[in-house]
Amino acid sequence: MQSIRLLSVVIPVYNEEGNTSLLTEAIENGLKGYRYEIIYVDDFSSDNTREEIKSLNNPNVVLVELKRNYGQSSALAAGIDYARGEYIITMDGDMQNDPADIPRMLELAIDEDWDLVTGIRQKRKDNFIRTLPSKIANYIIRKATNLHITDAGCALKVMTSETAKAIPLYGELHRFIALNAHIDGARITEIPVKHHARKFGVSKYGLGRTFKVMNDLLLIIFQRKYLQKPLYLFGNMGMLFFGVGLLINVYLIILKLMGNDIGTRPLLLLGVLLILVGIQFFTIGIVTDLLMRTYYESQNKTPYNIRKITTFETKKKEPVLHVS
Repeated sequence: MQSIRLLSVVIPVYNEEGNTSLLTEAIENGLKGYRYEIIYVDDFSSDNTREEIKSLNNPNVVLVELKRNYGQSSALAAGIDYARGEYIITMDGDMQNDPADIPRMLELAIDEDWDLVTGIRQKRKDNFIRTLPSKIANYIIRKATNLHITDAGCALKVMTSETAKAIPLYGELHRFIALNAHIDGARITEIPVKHHARKFGVSKYGLGRTFKVMNDLLLIIFQRKYLQKPLYLFGNMGMLFFGVGLLINVYLIILKLMGNDIGTRPLLLLGVLLILVGIQFFTIGIVTDLLMRTYYESQNKTPYNIRKITTFETKKKEPVLHVS
């Protein structure tokens, strides 16, 4: 396995008093022989989490304090932006992830050239309220995308720095790190990891987050399939509604020519409405397509992401022409 100059362990924390000192010790035991930094991102805790981290006085620890409570995704983004390591490891601050799994994941990432290695939590110690949203999201991801991943919600991940820093993180998108990396073309694999019960503090998860997760997942799926060509989505919907409305109106015209009264039929209103809705969807598709072109062209963005460039040196030297 090749040598690594530096690892960055990014851990967003919110009211994790009692866990951070134990987690730091567990990371030090798990990463013996590695050079690393532990980046705690405090998401405006209301307990003594910050003071506990400062009291460690550990040269390997970095504390990033946010001005207010932004949420786990934004806290994670702040830590990843600061991280200097060649590989970035993300994990929760509640001691449920086991740092002893990191070397095995790191070895797999390096030896088999994976961009992201994510964990599959074995024998989860969470209650039904936490596992239900995770199961729903995992099922939808597998059905709606080409990413067949078992546990998208596992926070323990090992990524190359390039992969981690390219992932958008806001809202509840920390749950879909693997999916976003997959969209950018990252090579992803998963490995079973241990999962422990929480020792200190209380869980911040509930069923209310299920709706946020579903909304973010729908947004990601739209971006994955239609970001570059939104007209394919809105245009197809527009043609469908317009076509159905047109057929209804043609049918009504035939009835009118046969001497039937169609002015009081609700079907007439439906036909006209579907035609108007179809035109609106098609127009939205054109406008959105123009916005996407502006997005790429104004910022010099490319519609692709290069993972790696490999060059090969030729043994045979090319002749050099000298001009006198």
